Amino acid sequence: MVILRKRVAGLSEYSLDRFVGRAKRATRLRGTVSVLVTTSRELRVLNKRFRGKDKPTDVLSFPPIFGSVQGFAGDIAISGDIAARNARQLGHSAADEIRVLALHGVLHLAGYDHEHDHGEMARTEQRLRKSLGLPVTLIERISEIERISKSAGAMKPTSSSVRSSKVRQSQVPKTRIMSQALTQFSGRTRRTGRAR
Repeated sequence: MVILRKRVAGLSEYSLDRFVGRAKRATRLRGTVSVLVTTSRELRVLNKRFRGKDKPTDVLSFPPIFGSVQGFAGDIAISGDIAARNARQLGHSAADEIRVLALHGVLHLAGYDHEHDHGEMARTEQRLRKSLGLPVTLIERISEIERISKSAGAMKPTSSSVRSSKVRQSQVPKTRIMSQALTQFSGRTRRTGRAR
């Protein structure tokens, strides 16, 4: 299921749902993935609530609590605002940036963790980005920014626009985040109703 609370040029619920299905197959992730594309304000609320960080971020992934829902792989929340800004800075479309972030979230749901896996997620994301026809991935961007910063003697970047997060299972409530997000944030939503 895909919900576009923040409209993105060139992206529909259907096209993002199809892309997430391709990403799931490529990562061998089983179960339904719900994706919410929303504002930075809503991502800030979610980031504060589940990670204790009072700032917006580009993408959050919420794995299911072990054994809680059969056939459910997790939720992904993406900031359309940050995606649009990153896309402008990197010279590709906001729709492509949303897909890059969705792939990153799917990898987290599949069990990858770039903070602790010694580059395994980065290598997998790079390979999948190429096979799925995406521009430079999130981890590649962070690595490139850090490399440039080190060579220039600058400080390591800390911008939330280049950091993503996997919410640990202990931080996820027993009910699904998407239903909470829909309840908490009023507004018009459209659903594809397509399960993969």
